[in-house]
Amino acid sequence: MNEGITAELEQAYFSSIKRIKEGEIVKGKIVEVNPKDVVVDIGFKSEGVIPKDEFPAQSELKEGQEIEVLVEAVEDEEGRLSLSFQKAKKIKGWKTLISDYQEGDIVEGTVTKRVKGGFMVDVFGVEGFLPGSLSAFKNVPEEEIINHKFNFQIIKLSRLKQNFILSRREALRIERQNLKKKLWDSLKIGEIRKGVVRSITDFGAFIDIGGLVGLLHIADMSWKKINHPSEVVAVGSEIEVMVLNFDRESEKISLGLKQLVPDPWLEIENKYKVGAVTKGKVVNILNYGVFVELERGIEGLIHVSELSWSKAYVNPQEMFAIGDMVEVKIIGIDSRNRKIALSIRQLEKDPWEELGVKIKPQSRIKGRVTGFTQEGALVELEGGVEGIVYTRDLSWTKRINRPQEILRKNHNYEFMVLDIDRSNRRVVLGMKQLRDNPWPEIIRRYPVGSIAEAEVIKITDFGVFAKLEEEVEGLIFNEELNSGQKESLSLGQRIKVKILRVDDKGAKIALSAKVDESPTSESSD
Repeated sequence: MNEGITAELEQAYFSSIKRIKEGEIVKGKIVEVNPKDVVVDIGFKSEGVIPKDEFPAQSELKEGQEIEVLVEAVEDEEGRLSLSFQKAKKIKGWKTLISDYQEGDIVEGTVTKRVKGGFMVDVFGVEGFLPGSLSAFKNVPEEEIINHKFNFQIIKLSRLKQNFILSRREALRIERQNLKKKLWDSLKIGEIRKGVVRSITDFGAFIDIGGLVGLLHIADMSWKKINHPSEVVAVGSEIEVMVLNFDRESEKISLGLKQLVPDPWLEIENKYKVGAVTKGKVVNILNYGVFVELERGIEGLIHVSELSWSKAYVNPQEMFAIGDMVEVKIIGIDSRNRKIALSIRQLEKDPWEELGVKIKPQSRIKGRVTGFTQEGALVELEGGVEGIVYTRDLSWTKRINRPQEILRKNHNYEFMVLDIDRSNRRVVLGMKQLRDNPWPEIIRRYPVGSIAEAEVIKITDFGVFAKLEEEVEGLIFNEELNSGQKESLSLGQRIKVKILRVDDKGAKIALSAKVDESPTSESSD
């Protein structure tokens, strides 16, 4: 009877033991984790031992954990069950790779190490080769590559040799294409996107809105006028923009910045009235006027003609600087063309309305020289009225080519009022008129044919200028000089001259150095 029970127990014991084959992948449970190995129970009569280095260094192994292993030998040389975790993973991974994937597909893998010519990558437990030229890891630190996961494209898969080659570069290209398609699919006119300024040109800025690049035209940057995009955006800055339009076929996207805020010109006529006085900031200075910002997006122009009642020639750069706060009067609003005309001079009373009371023809007046023109000098008179003294009215006798020969800028002089030109808003002044015309007396003192003594003051190619007295000069042309005389003359030398002609209107005296000083013989009866 005891023999029958023993036989039953043996039969039950052996029937509980799994029938396993070498090369078979089976499931097992970890029963013990040691510093050097891991003991695994697969339901066989003995437990198997797997070296711990077969498991990933970062993996956490726990007792009771279920894993798949390869049965390498039911009994090795020492009669033990030989198992492999790494080979099971590799065989299973390779089956997955060849059954579910083909060349061109994208797989996820972990870069395990650097080798000659590239890197090794673990995909489903199988190592593939990533050539350095296809890695896209240029200038990337190795600590950011090894043991990190990336997507790769399978570019070659050899089932016979059981190896494969990967490309990170192609995977990135596909990722970018997919992202681009996703972005195009999600793009909507009127939506607001965050972007980064990639580059700036004269006509706008190119903005990267997360993989797609659009153009932010200068006209869509601000409601106010700007001269260059760099006034609004900078390369590398993050901004929000609105999608205004896009063409998927040509891959063009139009973006807007000013559209993020309401157009300030829509309510302009309710905010500002013609005749109102307001303040603003100088934002641009040009030859023809000054642009003043009244509020964000609203600018007006002070034309040069509206800077001063009296000054015909005004240089805005001398009067203003960027950032100056100025008080202005609104003299015109053109909302359709987005223009506001401003004035500074109309803040004050027109001095020309009372000009006849303060300034009268033939009166003497003092003024400050403010500038020069080709015709003469500009003079600021009392009350800010502008006058002009022409070069011809500076001296009765002296030949003056430029007013700077007599007058200095910012110096005060006395003048006589010759005329009031109301049409050009200018007072015509004279300086020589402050004293009597000396020409009648000059003609009396220097009759034609008379002999006088003169001082050489200038020698030119065409003749010699000689001074008869203070501010009275004459010209000796070369043909009126004695032979060889010109070469011997020096400045300051006094010579005898004959009066040939006196032109009081042209303020000219013609002289001759060919003087016959012999006594004139008296005629006999």
